[in-house]
Amino acid sequence: MSTRHRASPRPAALRLLRAAAAAAVSRKALDPVGLDLRGVAGAADYFLICSGSSEVQVKAIAEAVEERLQEQGASPWHVEGRAGRRWVLLDYVEMVVHVFHEKTREYYLLERLWGDAHTVDLGLERTD
Repeated sequence: MSTRHRASPRPAALRLLRAAAAAAVSRKALDPVGLDLRGVAGAADYFLICSGSSEVQVKAIAEAVEERLQEQGASPWHVEGRAGRRWVLLDYVEMVVHVFHEKTREYYLLERLWGDAHTVDLGLERTD
């Protein structure tokens, strides 16, 4: 299996990742994690994984992310799960946002599945 390596991060994708994380946290997203997939065989450069404690919160987080990135001129290429509100996926091609209901996140464990990926500093203020 080959892995792809890039010499430097894509500033636009990293900027979108951090903007998405800030938008998610503004809606009280739980445990946001950024993953750098550039060194592993992945379809995107970055993942943002976060969760909400209710279906209403999952919807609010996903909407906030989409609105914030729209303000920066980015529209999702594909969206899945908006109606179900258990796992909303916003695909921006180089960066994908996964907004889970916390129980769904515990079930799928994407962080473990992509365990070879490095975490990314999301540039968020620590409040704890």
